[in-house]
Amino acid sequence: MTASFRLSAHLGYLFNEMPLLDRFAAARSAGFDGVEYPAPYVIPPDDLRRLLQRAGLPYVQFGLTNGDASKGEKGIGIFPDRRAEFRAALDQGLSYAEVTGTTMLHAMAGILPRAMRRPEHRACYVENLSLAATEAKKRGITIIVEAMSPSAVPDYFMASPAEARELIDEAGNDNLGLLLDVFHCAAIGANPVQEIAAQSGSLAHVHVADYPDRHEPGSANIDFDAVLAALRDAGYSGFIGGEYSPAGETAAGLGWLERFRSAKEDPNAV
Repeated sequence: MTASFRLSAHLGYLFNEMPLLDRFAAARSAGFDGVEYPAPYVIPPDDLRRLLQRAGLPYVQFGLTNGDASKGEKGIGIFPDRRAEFRAALDQGLSYAEVTGTTMLHAMAGILPRAMRRPEHRACYVENLSLAATEAKKRGITIIVEAMSPSAVPDYFMASPAEARELIDEAGNDNLGLLLDVFHCAAIGANPVQEIAAQSGSLAHVHVADYPDRHEPGSANIDFDAVLAALRDAGYSGFIGGEYSPAGETAAGLGWLERFRSAKEDPNAV
């Protein structure tokens, strides 16, 4: 019998019925094992640490500063003229991670139409990933990379887990891992089960939401029994993050938690 999956609440999506500072305790009360939120920088790091301590939850992962959100930016890692900005974001992210005990940081690439992409954009991102992974390793922190479907994030630099994995491999640093989002897999027409198997050696974190409406797992078309079995077969031991838009009140849609938690138990185990 193996241990249960650990489940984290993405506080950018869940518990939006209440202010951000109240969502940490709400996640704990609902039965989550951890929390994640991509942009913690609106909260001073020591205040954030105290929030986590009061909730009794780890901060599973967050992102480096991703540029100007008002302009729709989703990362700056691919832009050669913003290397200094990326390094400053890395320093800030590592500082927050050390204070809060966070062990994964998401280094987003950026948005750029394919027709405008040049080899130097790819080279810059690979260079930045290698730098980030090297600096993070000194602090016991892993850098993670995620692909995002064009329907959800048009022109994001990576659309498939295979593309993200290629960049990880190109960077050649063992302190890089893949954030695999089941919803984004389905959105590009890929089979999430096959993607989990194909990328099992690089999996560092997993996000779940159903497809096509990005609501609660189990509410639509994705076979989550098969997804969970694939994660178990892959030996995945990280967190599964609920990154979905609740169909109603967050608390009313949390029936999937117990299903996911018990699914780690191998029915063939003796």
